Amino acid sequence: MPDHIDGSDRPDGPARPGKRRRRATRIRRPPRAVRRDLSQLLCAVAGLGLGLSAPLITGGPRVDAGRVVSVLFTLGFGVISLVSIIYSVLFLVVQFSASTFTPRLGLFRDEPVVWRTFAFTIGLFVFCITSGLAIGSRESVSTLVPSAAVLLTLVALALMRTLQMKAFDSIQLGHSLTAITVRARRLYDTLYPDPYDPTGAVPPPPVADAGADVRWTGPPAVLQNVDVPALLGAARARDSAVALRVAPGATLSEGTVVARVTGDGVPASVLLGALTTGVERTFDQDPELPFRLLADIALRALSPAVNDPATAVEALDHLEALLVRLAGRDLDVGRFHDSTGRARVSVPVPGWDRYVRTAVDDVLFAAAGSPMALRRTRDLLRTLAERAPGDRRAVVLDRLRWVERTGGEAYPLVWTDEAG
Repeated sequence: MPDHIDGSDRPDGPARPGKRRRRATRIRRPPRAVRRDLSQLLCAVAGLGLGLSAPLITGGPRVDAGRVVSVLFTLGFGVISLVSIIYSVLFLVVQFSASTFTPRLGLFRDEPVVWRTFAFTIGLFVFCITSGLAIGSRESVSTLVPSAAVLLTLVALALMRTLQMKAFDSIQLGHSLTAITVRARRLYDTLYPDPYDPTGAVPPPPVADAGADVRWTGPPAVLQNVDVPALLGAARARDSAVALRVAPGATLSEGTVVARVTGDGVPASVLLGALTTGVERTFDQDPELPFRLLADIALRALSPAVNDPATAVEALDHLEALLVRLAGRDLDVGRFHDSTGRARVSVPVPGWDRYVRTAVDDVLFAAAGSPMALRRTRDLLRTLAERAPGDRRAVVLDRLRWVERTGGEAYPLVWTDEAG
């Protein structure tokens, strides 16, 4: 999957003409929650260390220590109070985005500037309070101490301004749609680097068509990431193969078959340990999520309670861009081999038909009540029929015929003029 694959070899079953070989490599990053908590801890420790060393600074002119302590305490409590107010307002921004677009849209909440700003202000608060206490009853202190506090405060205010601008952008439709599309393009460029070759599209044999099933035994959770290199290493060490039955983005409930293991067998604890789960889907290894988000925004806009077909049309614009991008890509990327070329791990990945269904099907029926949205859907399908390879057009043409028939029956005058 994207976090664990580079541009080297990955054979996919029988050799395909012109297809590069690639194998998974370990490029592990700490989970986002770990990085967030670690940054806060590091900033707090750095603030503590700098605060304790403040009385040791002797360079530059000196100033009355009592006045410096007052300034430090004022800056420390002032900054922490300000950031508390700003983050309280940001909760309303998240709620607005969830209710206006889709509750699955967590782009702003996951922005690094959100938790980096909080971590920096924690470090600044600790520095101001610690240095004020460390100075204590000294008669004088170097002017470098209050100067550093003021400079760090200005940096914190700059971060807060950036945070506010990000929040304002996140409640704008265009910015949200573009952010989804940008993340999707980055994911697809990593996941699907090879062009589609219809002459070599021969389905490879299954990695594990028989063996022991490994089931999920924990509470309900969403599969977010699969550590393919860890599974490859475990399968190679035991001369076995692992065929996952669930893909990132799937919900795991108790008893769900997670994988089928052949050979000597990878222990269930090792296999389940290679899976990262959470309470919601993420962009990391879930290529279907961008289509789900854009379709949700279009559906909400076409609902009777909102009735905003222009918003649906904008979402369809981005859906078309992503579908066109995938139309010419090789989507069969779910098989991974070890260094000897033997298939060891397979992960189910969406195919072309699945992407089209997720992006279009629900919107088709909702758009039937809006000539504007229905025309845009028709244009999307026409463009896709022109750009998609021949053996990928059937699923598009089926939906295009339905749209043409529905539009002609519901809006005969307008539809005839547009089609003509």
